[in-house]
Amino acid sequence: MLSWFQALLPKEDNFFRLFDAHAATLVKGAEALRGMMDGGEATPDWCQKIVDHEHEADDVAREVLFAVRRSFITPFDRSDIRGLTNSLDDTIDQMQKTAKVVTLYEIREFAPKMRELADIAVQCGALTVEAVSLLPAMRKNHERLNLLTEQIAKLESQSDTLYDEGMKALYELHRHDVTGGNTLGFIIGGEVYDHLEKIIDRFEDVANRINGVLVEHL
Repeated sequence: MLSWFQALLPKEDNFFRLFDAHAATLVKGAEALRGMMDGGEATPDWCQKIVDHEHEADDVAREVLFAVRRSFITPFDRSDIRGLTNSLDDTIDQMQKTAKVVTLYEIREFAPKMRELADIAVQCGALTVEAVSLLPAMRKNHERLNLLTEQIAKLESQSDTLYDEGMKALYELHRHDVTGGNTLGFIIGGEVYDHLEKIIDRFEDVANRINGVLVEHL
């Protein structure tokens, strides 16, 4: 009877499977974000892809949080599982917010620094999905995990510099606009930069969550 009951309960490896699935949505979202940054008539299609991946991530997050509630055994502390899940979800949510701005203002052209920020998001996505995949054997993989999270932190620092450079270029562009200054263009461009920079911040939040789990289990 007990074995039958236990078979109905979520297994530890199911949590790791869900973490992998959640991280994969970030990779797909970041790749769609980068495609969106190429601009042109395909921009709305890329925006929709980001929205679709965000919905996919929401489904995974709900499954994780439901599993936490009904599980007697979890791979690590329940609060850490919720924290990691929320951080992953916040990252794809930020991508969706970026796509929403692009859709709202019908943006079809993007500055070089915006594309560079999207490139960093793609890099962070790849590092994140690898880091999450190593969590089942975190003690064995702790050195690699530390390296991956350090790389994400360095990319976040680079994104701060790119943000500053992009905002400066945006200001110079619109300050010298032939119409005497395009305030609306500056505001919209600044909002895009703000969302892009926050995406990288959210990736760093995920890395910090992973570091927190490592500290508790080493």
